[in-house]
Amino acid sequence: MPITDVVKKQIAQQRRLFFKICFNCGAKNPILSTRCRKCHAKQMRLKNRTLGVKK
Repeated sequence: MPITDVVKKQIAQQRRLFFKICFNCGAKNPILSTRCRKCHAKQMRLKNRTLGVKK
């Protein structure tokens, strides 16, 4: 069931799309983090946010 409320949709998108992923262990981290919460590595990347149909 799609979300029709605009505010709730923005909140859901923020939670699903805006975080960092550790290169070493793959853990999800907050967007403002500089080190991984799990393995303490500094190699982080942003989540890929491209929209489209999965193949």
